Amino acid sequence: MALFDIKLPNTIARALRIPVSDARRQQIRVLKKLLRKARYTEFGQRFHFDEILSSKHPGKKFQQFVPLFDYDKIYNQWWHKTLEGTPDVCWPGVIKYFALSSGTSGAASKYIPITRDLIKSNTITSIKQLLSLAKYENVPKSAIGKGWLMLGGSTQLQKGPTYFAGDLSGIQQKNIPFWFQGLGLYKPGKKIAREKDWSKKIEEIIENAPSWDIGFIVGVPAWLQLCIEKIIERYQVKTIHDIWPNLAFYVHGGVAMEPYKKGFERLLGKPITYIETYLASEGFLAYQSRQDTRGMQLALNNNIFFEFVPFDDNNFDSEGNLVENPETYMIHEVEENKDYAVLISTNAGAWRYAIGDTIRFTDKSRNEIIITGRTKHFLSLVGEHLSVDNMNKAIELLSSTLNVSIPEFTVTGVPDGNFFAHRWYVATNENIAEEKLAAFIDDTLKSLNDDYEVERKHALKSVEVVVLSEQVFMDFMKMKGKIGGQHKFPRVLKGKILEEWHQFLQQTTANNSKQQ
Repeated sequence: MALFDIKLPNTIARALRIPVSDARRQQIRVLKKLLRKARYTEFGQRFHFDEILSSKHPGKKFQQFVPLFDYDKIYNQWWHKTLEGTPDVCWPGVIKYFALSSGTSGAASKYIPITRDLIKSNTITSIKQLLSLAKYENVPKSAIGKGWLMLGGSTQLQKGPTYFAGDLSGIQQKNIPFWFQGLGLYKPGKKIAREKDWSKKIEEIIENAPSWDIGFIVGVPAWLQLCIEKIIERYQVKTIHDIWPNLAFYVHGGVAMEPYKKGFERLLGKPITYIETYLASEGFLAYQSRQDTRGMQLALNNNIFFEFVPFDDNNFDSEGNLVENPETYMIHEVEENKDYAVLISTNAGAWRYAIGDTIRFTDKSRNEIIITGRTKHFLSLVGEHLSVDNMNKAIELLSSTLNVSIPEFTVTGVPDGNFFAHRWYVATNENIAEEKLAAFIDDTLKSLNDDYEVERKHALKSVEVVVLSEQVFMDFMKMKGKIGGQHKFPRVLKGKILEEWHQFLQQTTANNSKQQ
């Protein structure tokens, strides 16, 4: 059965037929809808949503009346009440679900409110992305009606006094629409999806793999690659296409795919189509809607109101924190090829909330963006302004030019006499000199980043590379309790997590010495 022929529930079908207008008009419509729904909440009363709604310019009035929030500020002032079961705080009703973030920066564990309204919005955006595949050329549309392997967190959520908490992927899978489950497309199925032990979950997927006809795989690259490697090893086949001949699509998000492609494609028997998504714990923000393009289209007409803060020294301090009263722009005011931090207001009670990501508009006419990094995951020890996007591109070029698979990497800043250096920790099982890797990365970054090139002549004295096995990265994540699901290894290490990484490496080295 082709998924395009499925009769969708009326509420979802109506939402998919929202007429497309210009970006500003879509966003003002979304903002008004959010304000009307939340006007009688405690937050709505405190910040005069009624007055904003009656204004001729609700976008500007909203920016004047409502302050900006990061996680700590909105949690301490508002969201903590929802964990206690208080209704109508930032969104009508009692919050039943909370997504636990991966905690690669800031608090070790963040509780992000998830409402039924948000889950429905995420589903609608997912369907819009799926329908966009109809425009793709030379791809096997028949694969869309095959199985979808979604490798996420456990659907067996933690039970609180009035709520359930877990990975967003687990919450979303737990609430997969009945019509999708009824088609038998969803894999690994309810029983396996409930499994909390990641090793057991992978083992059960491996056991069932030959009996599934998979067309789509969905998940974080590192863990999905590990799963596929184990399936290939168990059944002694050359590629995953020997098990799943109809596998044609990989829906990925959370981290850039490029550093993983070289290793991932070695597991394939034929090319597949990669589709990037921007699905954060706070909402489904964007998705790749066109073939052979790098950008993702923002979901402008589905209950997320976007604002953008230029990611520069005028609006952020050296630690990546917002300054007081930063510049904020709406969708019609942004420029292409300029980095912005993202603020969102959603139907889960996030208001002018700094999600922590930085993006760049690649095509303003289509509202297409790429993710360039995190506001707190960058290196600028001496003004080199090295972004995660720069790092990903350097690793991508290194992999393709030197034919080296690098499934993981991270970067730190270290002292170098009276100056500074960058130290890269790179995962590869290839036999290649660290000095060669360092020289390639350094030369590539000089060509990508003018600030970096200037500072390499002055205070940024050297670039080092330390080669480790991929298992070392996996073991560190396991030690941190962040194995599987939507957990990603941070691309930049600072502060406490850097100290933990150094301690872990010292302990690993000591253990290896004892074994020898």
